Amino acid sequence: MPIPEDVTGDEIDKDVRQELLSLPKTLADDVAKNLVMVAKLLDEDPEQAYGYSRVALRLASRVAAVREAAGFAAYAVGKYSEALAEFRAARRMTGGVDLWPVMADCERGMGRPEKALAMAGEPEVQKLDRAGQVEMRLVAAGARKDMGQADAAVVTLQSPELASSAVHPWTARLRYAYADALLEVGREDEARDWFARALEADQGGTTDASDRLAELDGVEFTDVLEESGEAAESDDAGADSGERPDQG
Repeated sequence: MPIPEDVTGDEIDKDVRQELLSLPKTLADDVAKNLVMVAKLLDEDPEQAYGYSRVALRLASRVAAVREAAGFAAYAVGKYSEALAEFRAARRMTGGVDLWPVMADCERGMGRPEKALAMAGEPEVQKLDRAGQVEMRLVAAGARKDMGQADAAVVTLQSPELASSAVHPWTARLRYAYADALLEVGREDEARDWFARALEADQGGTTDASDRLAELDGVEFTDVLEESGEAAESDDAGADSGERPDQG
């Protein structure tokens, strides 16, 4: 797959670059460039990111960072079984637990919420940092919802992190998930409050909390550009038929 000329491979994280030192320099550079492309495209064009991840994997399957990148790329396009296999491989290579929550979410994606829930109770969770534990809580709540246990999902999300007024990178998503869970059990007023709190914390626009709030408030947005296009088409149709605007 083509690599833009302005991508050098030096953009990757220094820890990943360190891992690539085990490879011949030319090969390491090629792998690095493909990993950069995965990172650049993962959100905006996951299918393309997946393609670059497969190239990197073909070049350096014994590098943990490559297996992890391949896992996230497969996860982004809904290939959960493949993603789980890559995450497991990366975990075997590093011995770390950071991927535990996303591994559990892969189990959900494969239709095995019970397995995801079981993983939430494993000792690995205690080894996660705070952000990782919040991610695990989100996955566990999602598993509860998958199993039709909406009230349990609400309880699962109740935590010191949720109650805290401090804002962290995961705060908006945690508050949003709690609002969504509340809405599912019919607690609409509380849900609206938590969607508002999620919006306050959502500095990067990672959720659609504003849309959910508008929906609860009965606000409908009009697409001005779409209406303008429809009006123009209507005018064109009138001109084509030989009618003038003042004709009946």
